[in-house]
Amino acid sequence: MQEESFEYETGYGNLELLAKQVVEGFITGLHKSPFHGFSVEFAEHRQYNIGDNVKNIDWKLFAKTDKFYTKRFEEETNLRCQFAIDVSSSMYFPEPKNNKLSFSIQAVASLIYLLKKQRDAFGLSLFTDEIMMSSPAKSTTAHQKYLFNKLEEVLRKPQTNAKTNLSSALHQIADRIHKRSLVIVFSDLFSNINGGEITTELFDALQHLKFNKHEVVVFNVLDKAKEVDFDFENRPYQFIDMETGAEIKVHANQVKANYVDAVSSYRKEIALKCAQYKIDLIDADIKEGFYSVLQSYLIKRQKLG
Repeated sequence: MQEESFEYETGYGNLELLAKQVVEGFITGLHKSPFHGFSVEFAEHRQYNIGDNVKNIDWKLFAKTDKFYTKRFEEETNLRCQFAIDVSSSMYFPEPKNNKLSFSIQAVASLIYLLKKQRDAFGLSLFTDEIMMSSPAKSTTAHQKYLFNKLEEVLRKPQTNAKTNLSSALHQIADRIHKRSLVIVFSDLFSNINGGEITTELFDALQHLKFNKHEVVVFNVLDKAKEVDFDFENRPYQFIDMETGAEIKVHANQVKANYVDAVSSYRKEIALKCAQYKIDLIDADIKEGFYSVLQSYLIKRQKLG
């Protein structure tokens, strides 16, 4: 499909219009839904009665109790999706408008619109070093409008010196979601770099979600040229930490090699861990545009489905 561009201005109506245009573009290129509900979910045991289907007898429980019990399952035809967006100060890099956060919000708005068309449920969690807001998953038009308004508020009110604690946020989200869901995270994942090595907290949190039977997708949102390749001119710079305000003056070429090595090692560890935990990790370069990144992911997901 030919690449499309979308103008975005603050205001709920514009965000809704943008999402509608994007989703209509997706649908023309997709033959079936890229998202699917979970077919069955275990509900409870009940005592076996004559006439019940013997296929549902729990034989392991019979071995322990010497009594017949059957498993009851709930049919799950719709999907529940929880979006989690990092709204810490680093997400406002590199520009006031065209940054990692605006990329994430436009992408999430489009996915919400797509899920709404499928009559699926969607919720939203916004976090820095703590959960700023969290809504349950619903499928109503009123809920969609409420979430779009919340997303608009984030763009209008940038967070200053707001730090990230991704692992803590994901643990809290895992504790709040009580039914099997698709959890989609948008973050630059920079909060857990420690001396060039990845800490275990992030993956403990991701394991928490997986242990609770959730499907997890992580969009690693970055300005690849600046934050991965360190593409700066060969001259002195004053770098400012957007989350702490700390400043450092260095010559770009003096730190480039060490920076690129540290980030490369970190990203490889993330990719390895996500593969081990069966977590879908998506490289989302904001310079490619959210439409292109989402389109590629949805087409890939549809083929795998």
